[in-house]
Amino acid sequence: MSPVTTGGGAPHADEAVPVAPQTLAGLLRTGERPARPGPLAASAAFGWRAMLKIKHVPEQLFDVTVLPVMLVLMFTHLFGGALAGSPREYIQYLLPGVMVMSVAMTTMYTGIAINKDIERGVFDRFRTLPIWRPATIVGYLLGDVLRYSIASVVMLAAGLAIGYRPDGGVAGVLAGILLLIVFAFAFSWIGTMFGLLVRDEKTVMGASMMVVFPLNFLSDIFVDPGTMPEWLQRLVEHNPITRVASAVRGLMDGGWPGTEVAWTLGWSAALVAVFGSLTVRLYNRR
Repeated sequence: MSPVTTGGGAPHADEAVPVAPQTLAGLLRTGERPARPGPLAASAAFGWRAMLKIKHVPEQLFDVTVLPVMLVLMFTHLFGGALAGSPREYIQYLLPGVMVMSVAMTTMYTGIAINKDIERGVFDRFRTLPIWRPATIVGYLLGDVLRYSIASVVMLAAGLAIGYRPDGGVAGVLAGILLLIVFAFAFSWIGTMFGLLVRDEKTVMGASMMVVFPLNFLSDIFVDPGTMPEWLQRLVEHNPITRVASAVRGLMDGGWPGTEVAWTLGWSAALVAVFGSLTVRLYNRR
């Protein structure tokens, strides 16, 4: 039988005894509550997560290793003789532009990865965490900086192997790659927006291609715009990919294309302001 108390009106032993709120809080709290992570720390954590995914699935680096080398070799030897007299001469003009094209194409995979996480319900769990809301998206973009760096280094190595010689030396090459990565981070917000806007990853890729392909081929990546009709020159001149390719080409050649660098940074700021805002708004509405 359950013991009972007989005096003082005390409750039975098997009855629930009320606990004071301050006592319950003391029991549950084992130490100081950790501080809430700031935007930078949260974004860095999700960026590390994106890089760990590359570690565990290295096959996804195919698009930034094998494909760039194929592009460099194919365009150099197919068009070099016709456009510049020899592949060795053409690679001096082509390589910086192909670097820009390959990295711009790589940016679409950020949106595809985000779309996969949304489909699997991972983003729903992230939204319950006490962190800065856009940290999950910014972390993806920071993690992809590694992909852009790998693609640039791989293409540069392939170009050096077949005769590319940058007059700007190490400093010019590093400045060109850094500028390209800044633009790629801003440009990837377009693919990220599509990743939140559409329902499946195939549609994300198709929508991103509709943006990336025209911008790449309506630029000065392959030929000097001076050989084009005047109306086409106007389109090419106002293409952000043209500005980036010209800036990277000039830096690697040892010059200081101040106007092109300024246009590239301006386009980067505009892309973040427009598509970054749209992406965050779409994410908050999901």
